[in-house]
Amino acid sequence: MSLRSAAADDSQDENARIADWRAKRLASLTGETGWLTPIALYWLKQGENSFGRATDRAFSVDDAVLAPDTGAFVLRDSRVRYVAHAPKVMTYLGNPVASLDLVPDSDENPTELIAGSLHFMLIERAGHLGIRVRDSVSPNRVQFKGLQYFPVRPDWHIQARFEPYVPEHRISIVNILGMTEQMTSPGAIVFERDGRAWRLDAILEAPGDSELFVMFSDATSGKQTYGAGRFLYVGLPNAERIEVDFNKAFNPPCAFTDFATCPLPPQQNQLTLAIDAGELKYQRAQ
Repeated sequence: MSLRSAAADDSQDENARIADWRAKRLASLTGETGWLTPIALYWLKQGENSFGRATDRAFSVDDAVLAPDTGAFVLRDSRVRYVAHAPKVMTYLGNPVASLDLVPDSDENPTELIAGSLHFMLIERAGHLGIRVRDSVSPNRVQFKGLQYFPVRPDWHIQARFEPYVPEHRISIVNILGMTEQMTSPGAIVFERDGRAWRLDAILEAPGDSELFVMFSDATSGKQTYGAGRFLYVGLPNAERIEVDFNKAFNPPCAFTDFATCPLPPQQNQLTLAIDAGELKYQRAQ
């Protein structure tokens, strides 16, 4: 096989892989609880947080499925309990809820309360507890315009070097709301481009994960791509080698909704290199 034929085969394989990845990405984003559906986020205060359709509630959502005084989210000793004031409005696993302790999204099986097309979930961020509301018929989802990408670039599918940190580093990660969390970095991804080496600290989100999480910004950020940067997942390294495909770089949830809590790339992952691969900036429906 000639070098030209081999390169063409590699390009076709990359196009097929990326087409499959993009289809899964689109399905996740546009699903009933995808990132086009959040419509509210309320950070709980100690004690009772009244909730309902009425505007005099501490936490109000204007939807006819809710009662003016639907219930309350009660925060005590870092635990949250939902207490219904209107019967049969909120359900859990298909059954009306009178009172229920909520499991946050930091757990593998968080509690999800449902009222009509609304989904309610307790979230935990840097010690703060809040209720995020998703609506499966939100305007963002209904008016979704589709995703746009740079052309697939096989040369951005890179065999990089992995430099482990021994011991693992604890990195301060600030989210878009200014909250800071400590995250674990088992090492750095190092790759060559434009005659020099570039480094990205990778994150292990949970022990036992089969992928590393990378937050980065680059010279396209705020221009062709989302201003706060993009995300990327890569498989675990094989010894000192790690496979990185920037064609799979994607926008964080905050590109689609104001009710997400996206972590921001740490300073060391803010590159001056232009990574012209992956997902482009999304223009939200007005």
